[in-house]
Amino acid sequence: MKTRKGYKVYPLTAAQRLHYYCLKYCPKKQVLNIGSSLTIESELDREVLSQCIREAISRCDTMRLRFCRDKEGNEFQYVVDEDTREPEHFDFTGWREEDAEAKLREWTEIPFERYDSPMNRIVMIKMPDGYQGLYINVDHMTMDAQSLIVFFKDVIELYCNKLYEGISYPKEMASYIRQLEKDLAYEAGSSASRRDREFFENLISSSEPVFTDIYGPEKLLRERKALKNPKLRAATNTSDNVEANITNFHLEEEPSRILLKFCEEHQISMVCLLLMGLRTYLQKENDEDDISITTTIARRATLLEKRSGGSRIHCFPFRTVVAREDTFMEGLLKIRDAQNQYFRHANYSPGAYFNYRHDYYHLKDGQTYEPLSLTYQPLTMKYDGPGLDKLGDIKYKTARYSNGVAAHTLYLTVSHRASDNGLDFGFEYQTGVVTPEKLEYIYYYLCRIIFRGVEDCGRSVGEIIELV
Repeated sequence: MKTRKGYKVYPLTAAQRLHYYCLKYCPKKQVLNIGSSLTIESELDREVLSQCIREAISRCDTMRLRFCRDKEGNEFQYVVDEDTREPEHFDFTGWREEDAEAKLREWTEIPFERYDSPMNRIVMIKMPDGYQGLYINVDHMTMDAQSLIVFFKDVIELYCNKLYEGISYPKEMASYIRQLEKDLAYEAGSSASRRDREFFENLISSSEPVFTDIYGPEKLLRERKALKNPKLRAATNTSDNVEANITNFHLEEEPSRILLKFCEEHQISMVCLLLMGLRTYLQKENDEDDISITTTIARRATLLEKRSGGSRIHCFPFRTVVAREDTFMEGLLKIRDAQNQYFRHANYSPGAYFNYRHDYYHLKDGQTYEPLSLTYQPLTMKYDGPGLDKLGDIKYKTARYSNGVAAHTLYLTVSHRASDNGLDFGFEYQTGVVTPEKLEYIYYYLCRIIFRGVEDCGRSVGEIIELV
């Protein structure tokens, strides 16, 4: 297939293939839906907002992305020139807040028609508390969280430009097709892709990780006993029940500021601090220094990557060995050094990584070494560009809605609140495996570990574990 409906078609990228794998094997097809909202404490001009939404869609290629399949079952993608749909509107005035939230979640659970069809739904909403703005549901193969935030901001910039004098028209979005062609050229066998493959294959073959569960070593011990292999290091961490929910915990503004200041002063990224906290929690629960967690990399370093939309998330297992005698800072530096290596090779296909590791260690389907995934989103949906002074000191709210399904047992997303830049910890979890009570336990100890380390980063990991 070279064209579809007159448009040139392209193969899926490595990031999209990983999402498609989840879609293919998940019984519930809303698994790739991302539902979120941005609402503002202000009366909005609905006609102008509707016009800005349509204009933002015309500026963003991936809001016009479509998928198709050839006779052999191969998946392709293409971008249509225009989307003629009118944005919907829904007024929740008079509703109870929890009923409005339930309706937004219900929308997020509706799967998209897969082929030759729009892969997003945009609704202008007015919430029960009077806040107004947008609800957006997108397919993860077309957008990730960072490109979605850029789209939200583009709508607001267009809105301010139309309503207020002296507000410049926002800079253009970047071409998704141009970035896509660069990604496909990389995958076609470039020298960079060969270097990246060698890095990860050497990393995998250097030594085998070990599974450390959020509940402690029992799952691994049971699998060793069942398979009569006392040296087994991988465990099955899947469930037939893919029903899921999201539980959120909110770290207040001041303690969040303390963590951000620590990162700035020590030139440590927030994701390194979060990884150190999570791995130390797993170290405590499993009495094991060798810890693996899946980490995600956004791959948005260039202006083209930042503003081209699409889904650029690559996820890789991230393994660290930090002895109890090591200080908290020594652990952070180990993580930072390893992260820097990952960043240099992050264009490598995660699917190729997992396939190579599966074959190298003769893993059974479903066996893994990682109990959870971590994503940190440095971008906020808070709008701080031209026009905010015209709108006044307006409060914002952002929300994320579960699609009711999760392909993985546990997925932690840490993001910044639009209102005060405090940190939100959003745990998406399979309800048949993880309980809200367990998440509260994890969040409690994660925060205790991080703050004990931040207040004295010369403390040993063992000392911090004893303190908490």
